[in-house]
Amino acid sequence: MVTAPQVAHHHHHDAAGIVREVEHECDVRGLRLTPLRREVLVLVVQAHRPVKAYDLLESLRDHHAGAAPPTIYRALDFLLENGFIHKLESINAFVFCQHPAEAHQVPFLICDVCESATEVCDEGAIARLIEQQAHGFGFRAKAQTLEVHGLCRRCASAAR
Repeated sequence: MVTAPQVAHHHHHDAAGIVREVEHECDVRGLRLTPLRREVLVLVVQAHRPVKAYDLLESLRDHHAGAAPPTIYRALDFLLENGFIHKLESINAFVFCQHPAEAHQVPFLICDVCESATEVCDEGAIARLIEQQAHGFGFRAKAQTLEVHGLCRRCASAAR
């Protein structure tokens, strides 16, 4: 039987804390968090669930009437490239990173009913295992995305 790993990380649940951590990380790394990038980050964090680019664009248009798809995608690209958000490929949506100061690969548990996404903090154990397996096949991995679909605790309980 496999037991859940002990998780030592603290997960942020307030938008302001995540944004402050990203701002600090940008200062440390010499990155430019423009007002627009910051606004997109805030929208992703405040969503509290995976959010699609066009939903972000609609929200952005509330304050920037002329915002177009390239506007949102440039901001998302910056946030992705620097590890401040994650893209959930299977549902084409974005979530904020629980640990924006750490470079890491993380698996996600995605609920097919409520569309919640939980970042699994396993100290890189799953990523290392996949890397070891790839190496055994002579495969040089460039990126990893592991998304597990199912029902979260709340939705599974409601289904009973």
